[in-house]
Amino acid sequence: MRALVIAAIANAFVRAFPTTSLRADLLRQIALLCGAVVFVWLLSLTAGLDLSAGFF
Repeated sequence: MRALVIAAIANAFVRAFPTTSLRADLLRQIALLCGAVVFVWLLSLTAGLDLSAGFF
């Protein structure tokens, strides 16, 4: 019974988020771009900052 419930939930997710969805691909690319921007921003904040072990 438990396996059937898990299979039903998995099937619902597969139908809700198909792998060939253009919208899902677009959202993933936007999320990756935002993550890259935040990463570069954090790196720019730490430019010149002493992050050695003695600093902490």
